[in-house]
Amino acid sequence: MDFALDEDQTAIQDMASGFAADRLAPNAAEWDATAHFPKDIYREAAALGLAAMYTGEEHGGSALGRMEAALVFEALAEGCVTTSAYLSIHNMVAWMIDSFGSDETRAEFLPSLCTMDLFASYCLTEPGSGSDAASLKTSATTHGNADYKLNGGKAFISGGGTSDVYLVMARTSEDGPKGVSTFLVPKDAKGISFGKTEDKMGWNSQPTAQVIFDDCIIPARNRLGNEGEGFTFAMKGLDGGRINIAACSLGGAKAAMKAAANYSVERKQFGKPIADFQATQMKLADMATDFAACQLMTYRAAHAHDTGDPRVREKSAQAKRFVTDACWHIVDEALQLHGGYGYIKDYGIERILRDLRVHRILEGTNEIMRTIIARRILKDVKDATLDEAFSV
Repeated sequence: MDFALDEDQTAIQDMASGFAADRLAPNAAEWDATAHFPKDIYREAAALGLAAMYTGEEHGGSALGRMEAALVFEALAEGCVTTSAYLSIHNMVAWMIDSFGSDETRAEFLPSLCTMDLFASYCLTEPGSGSDAASLKTSATTHGNADYKLNGGKAFISGGGTSDVYLVMARTSEDGPKGVSTFLVPKDAKGISFGKTEDKMGWNSQPTAQVIFDDCIIPARNRLGNEGEGFTFAMKGLDGGRINIAACSLGGAKAAMKAAANYSVERKQFGKPIADFQATQMKLADMATDFAACQLMTYRAAHAHDTGDPRVREKSAQAKRFVTDACWHIVDEALQLHGGYGYIKDYGIERILRDLRVHRILEGTNEIMRTIIARRILKDVKDATLDEAFSV
């Protein structure tokens, strides 16, 4: 498996890195401190083709692969983890509409999502169903001849109250995953409202709030696919979303690791740079090795998605579990190398640590990732295909 970047991929990575250095990194600390959601910056990113990267070109998407998207999210997160993470959610919604929506729905929503004239949120989690997503209670019942009526609520929604379009999983029939359908709910729909903006540990420059449906009326044409297909759509969206959030973790870890390496050369103790001490060198070596492993797992999962690998769910789960855990640890070690300065906001490491912590929870907790991986291994035992579980 060759992960050497071709000329186009290198150009895309360089473009994203330049945008991150010029437009994200200089502002990330202020956005975090003031809880500012930089819509103008997102629209600049959209103008570069980054708002619908793996959406088709028909309605304005960039038609890139998941490998290219991973490179972009990694590069952007080096400048600002939170901005890159929200952009990954927006991209996921655009892709789901492009993949599962009707021609009419795609034409109605995608052009404005591609330019980020409209911002999008993904709504699966509920106050009473987080890891057990298939038990969601938000309902969608037929209303009149051509409408649905939604009741219930979603929790921890990135962009909640700010986004213009909400991709919502709601129950249309029986309990369990087969009774779930997917709907697009505009912010101005009758009966939609929002909870308070949550006061969070990290991800402060993107708002998070409950989305509440009280006899919320939407047209039937806003349903994606057929009734009962929604949970399948949601899981396919998350297969890619887990790769994206791993890539965002890579970018944050890279920024912290670079800062720690530079600081170790500049900071002197006992008359010489701390980089001269073997303890520092061991930390830097472990951080760099762990980071290399994280990159390989992320790119492997992206490659699996791009090539239609039937084990993409398992590989995405492995990448999400390993990378988000390991990258958070890399940042923690970078903070430790800074000593007391790492705990000071001026140095930026503590912000990255706060931002990366939630990556181990969202898009499915890392405990759920372990469940997905283990179930596949046990299926391989039953099917006598166990060698496949331990191959590239």
